[in-house]
Amino acid sequence: MASRTACFLVIGNEILSGRTQDANVRVLAQALNHQGIRLVEVRVIPDIPAHIITTVNECRARFDLLFTSGGIGPTHDDITAACIAEAFNVPLICHEESFRQLEALFPAGSFNKARQRMAWLPQGATPIKNSVSTAPGFSLGNVHVMAGVPRIFQAMVSWLIPQLEAGSPLSSVSWYSYDVYEGDLAEPLTALQHNYPMLDIGSYPFDAGPKRGVALVAKGYDDQAVSHAGAALKHLLQGLGFTPLEGDPPRHTD
Repeated sequence: MASRTACFLVIGNEILSGRTQDANVRVLAQALNHQGIRLVEVRVIPDIPAHIITTVNECRARFDLLFTSGGIGPTHDDITAACIAEAFNVPLICHEESFRQLEALFPAGSFNKARQRMAWLPQGATPIKNSVSTAPGFSLGNVHVMAGVPRIFQAMVSWLIPQLEAGSPLSSVSWYSYDVYEGDLAEPLTALQHNYPMLDIGSYPFDAGPKRGVALVAKGYDDQAVSHAGAALKHLLQGLGFTPLEGDPPRHTD
């Protein structure tokens, strides 16, 4: 089964300015890999309505699934929900169930207009559960909108991704060897990649204290092809006179 493709839009000026470091790409990528969905592209875009709307419309047409993070809180720069509504040409309306859940969360008199905004979703959207702070994300068509705060994003991902149609999960095989350099491997790896165009085959130098080497990895959504490519990587190292070790190389800690 061919894996479906996904794009992730990280929305926020604070990411682009360097004030905040993104922690969500890895969380989403790992969850999608497990579900057999391929994360093909990640973009970081600013809190500019026209930019968000244009990018959302481009990416939801280009990929099977589009995920976003950021911009769905109560403050003035939380504009993602309104932009998604405009991208789909639908109004932003109060989602009654989300409104009641949020209203019950706050003390009497403190559920102000800013907080009420978190219950306004594009018409036709379904909420994404937020077990951390209640305020929902939402799904509309093939677009899934989530919070940027890492622990809330992770909670939303954990709830949402298992509900999506699954494909074959990502599988990988790794071999590594000491005292080998990428220049020794470039030509045969190019030939191997040509033989397995559906897989990602990579070489990754590592430094394990006094020892250095290269790890070779084959990964993809065809388990049999990955297994065959992994065997070819092992034989490649052996053929060059190196000792292949299965798995990932040890990490060097100071």
